[in-house]
Amino acid sequence: MTPLLKIELIAVGTKPPAWIIAGIEQYADRLKRQCSFIITEIKSAERRKKHVESLREEEGKAILSALSSSAVVVAMDRLGKNWSTEEFAGKLQVWSQKTNHFQFLVGGPDGLTNACLERAQESWSLSALTFPHFLVRVLFAEQVYRALMVNEGHPYHK
Repeated sequence: MTPLLKIELIAVGTKPPAWIIAGIEQYADRLKRQCSFIITEIKSAERRKKHVESLREEEGKAILSALSSSAVVVAMDRLGKNWSTEEFAGKLQVWSQKTNHFQFLVGGPDGLTNACLERAQESWSLSALTFPHFLVRVLFAEQVYRALMVNEGHPYHK
């Protein structure tokens, strides 16, 4: 039997609003048969009187410490490649030939460190638009669901 996929979003920020949690839970519930969907929250660096680079470094170190050596790591970054739903679905299929664990990284307000970007095998941009970091979690969960439905031959992606 093929092991269940483990799709993990490692994201800076804690305590999302209730409507964000509800949206994520809706998709996480739908995904139970296809994968284990996990969000690992990284505490935001304290923003008082610190230089942006030191904030990003603090958050980056915490992100890097949460990474698994056996996972495919994807940085979610505004400068990443734009993928269609079908392209994302195809990537999930290809990656699943190597491992069942995928980790997607979302930085804090100041983005990801170069170390996080270099550690990632891929860099993905959801859109040229700027989204609030908590909203990205819901968009990501929906796209995971949609991609897995494409891979199962469901018409959900239309």
